[in-house]
Amino acid sequence: MKKINLLIILLIMMGGTMIAQSSFYDFTVKDIDGNEFALAQLKGKKVMVVNVASKCGLTPQYEKLEKLYKQYGGEKFVIVGFPANNFLSQEPGTDAEIKSFCTLEYGVSFPVMSKISVKGKDQHPLYKWLTTKSLNGFDDSEVSWNFQKYLIDESGKIVNVISPKTDPMDAEIIDWLTK
Repeated sequence: MKKINLLIILLIMMGGTMIAQSSFYDFTVKDIDGNEFALAQLKGKKVMVVNVASKCGLTPQYEKLEKLYKQYGGEKFVIVGFPANNFLSQEPGTDAEIKSFCTLEYGVSFPVMSKISVKGKDQHPLYKWLTTKSLNGFDDSEVSWNFQKYLIDESGKIVNVISPKTDPMDAEIIDWLTK
């Protein structure tokens, strides 16, 4: 009986955690240096969340992401990169190695977070929220590959999911940013 009661309490607590995180801004993640990064600090900005990898055919998108960030980033827009090793081990490095690669190879100045899992049984809670309609209120989605882009509006709601192969400087993204 004690085991059943404990299980019920655990399930209620887990459910409460999911319900409590109804907005993008409810999450705190770790940045590439291991520091807490509250997404609430991005309130009022448009945000592009993108899962990145250093050894992918799409890795050159870092250059376009940086160009997009330099052109539109600041008060109204930010890109947040999440390194992930979920696709053919294309992000095998440590956080320090990833930071060095991003800086030296692409001059990345947008925020890059600590490496996480974006799918599977060890999926990070933020990506669980991003991919689950019952949590995000937008749509169910699956992270199909590295460099998938989630567009978040100024109120913390998902407004679009952009294919990994779509160029970061694509007209659809630019139109969203300049609306």
